[in-house]
Amino acid sequence: MTAYEVIGIAGLPEVTAGADLASLLLATGVGLADGDILLVTSKVISKAEGRVLHATERESAIDAETVRVVARRGTTRIVENRQGLVMAAAGVDASNTPPGTVLLLPEDPDTSARALRHRLQQLTGLNLAVVITDTFGRPWRNGLTDVAIGAAGLPTLQDHRGHTDSHGNTLEVTVTATADELAAAADVAKGKTSGMPVAVIRGLAHLVTETDGEGARALIRPAEQDMFRLGTSEAIREAVTTRRTVREFTTEPVDPAAVHRAVAAAVTAPAPHHTTPWRFVLLETEEARMRLLNSMLTAWQRDLADLDGWDEARISRRTRRGDVLRAAPYLVVPCLVMDGSHAYHDGRRAAAEREMFVVAMGAAVENFLVTLAGEQLGSAWVSSTMFCRDTVRTALDLPPEWDPMGAVAVGHPTRPAPARPPRDPGRFITTR
Repeated sequence: MTAYEVIGIAGLPEVTAGADLASLLLATGVGLADGDILLVTSKVISKAEGRVLHATERESAIDAETVRVVARRGTTRIVENRQGLVMAAAGVDASNTPPGTVLLLPEDPDTSARALRHRLQQLTGLNLAVVITDTFGRPWRNGLTDVAIGAAGLPTLQDHRGHTDSHGNTLEVTVTATADELAAAADVAKGKTSGMPVAVIRGLAHLVTETDGEGARALIRPAEQDMFRLGTSEAIREAVTTRRTVREFTTEPVDPAAVHRAVAAAVTAPAPHHTTPWRFVLLETEEARMRLLNSMLTAWQRDLADLDGWDEARISRRTRRGDVLRAAPYLVVPCLVMDGSHAYHDGRRAAAEREMFVVAMGAAVENFLVTLAGEQLGSAWVSSTMFCRDTVRTALDLPPEWDPMGAVAVGHPTRPAPARPPRDPGRFITTR
């Protein structure tokens, strides 16, 4: 049977900038043993490192420590800070510090853990591990718990993948956050208001290593693996603003279920008279795509020759613009239907009635494109089907009342889109 003991360390004096924290800990009379793990609240480290500011500087300190805002609700900000940690207020804290002051997190918690470990080992001759802890909230669960933000002398993660459980099943995704488990266990002994910022865990010497190890930074999930990188409203805004027109796709197939989810989002768009004026034709086979595109190319060439008088060379150059549709592994043709529209005898109101439905179609297409971006799919809306609607209806065997409203190329982008230069919204706003 494996058993361990968690011991809260009392008697640590108020720590000030430049203090020898290892000597202060040993002066409490704590009897350390080989293989002990020390869990130290980050505030103690921050005070020793002089990471103290006047409280009037708190908001500017949060701004300075913030790399990106993950979620904002009222005055509360959940952010990613310069240490890569996602937490409230970037870790800038006014608790357990003298009135009128706030604490920043240690500049580099792993480096701080290594320094404290080396000093303790120098003074005691023991092989110890150090974990620096801080209090985090958790998505989907109420309450706070301590986690590891810095570590030295133990593996912060234990990878069980490839091992078997007690029933012989192979573990495929199990990676245990050992340092976080230790931090939470120690916090039960330390408490939040007891004035004991340090605890010792004894009985788990098998976790303590000779080397410092990779530290708590290994616990931070890489951005590309993070399925919950933003809060809900922030994710919606980012999906809208990061949607880009993609013209080059890989050969990787498109999951039809992802396109169906995008259509489900599209048809939540506003529409006049409680109508549903949207139809989406999904071209999932190469035969269907080529039949459409070849018919459209013939019609386009005919228009350029007969109506515009272009020669073959000029026609060839212009029609190469359609290559984005030919290169895509999946095409969608959104169509507008006017079922439920009102009839007017004058041209002015009749035109306005159709424009209402066109706006509804545009809203649906935007929903569709944004949702595709959320599915990690690239897309390009191209207007070409609007110039040869009869040809499209014939090629796809569509009802005569379905009006094609462009085509959407869908696929996996060959490369990430470049950053979009910011646009000043004031240029597009008139206030009365």
